[in-house]
Amino acid sequence: MIIGAVFLKGCFKICTSLYITRKYKTNCPFTIVEHLGIHIRYADLGEHTRGIYYNKLRRRFIVINSRLNSHWQRFICAHELAHDRLHRGLNRFFLDEYSFLNADKYKRQANQFAVELLLINKDIHSGETIEQFFLNIVFPLKW
Repeated sequence: MIIGAVFLKGCFKICTSLYITRKYKTNCPFTIVEHLGIHIRYADLGEHTRGIYYNKLRRRFIVINSRLNSHWQRFICAHELAHDRLHRGLNRFFLDEYSFLNADKYKRQANQFAVELLLINKDIHSGETIEQFFLNIVFPLKW
């Protein structure tokens, strides 16, 4: 399980997909985002951008590519939620342009968080392949 440490308003908070699921009694990223007061917008982000997380004037936003089907939109919402929980304050564009940090590390962490969030309470059956498992639970495998 991925654990991200976030320092908010003087308290040390452990954020895991399991913690969030228990706190909000759901693993639906759209419901969790709503509870957290994050605004969701849909826009045509082109061919290669699936979603964006950003802060503006103390408001948090997730923008999801409107070209994606509902399964991908759910995954992207969970991925961007992970950036809010684990990487708040980091700016991908700044990291790419002005630092030597590997921004892909943060993408991998967000993907792992999203997968864990969406797969909580899902079991793989004996004899079932990984591909069959993901297809049965309507989980996007490829872009």
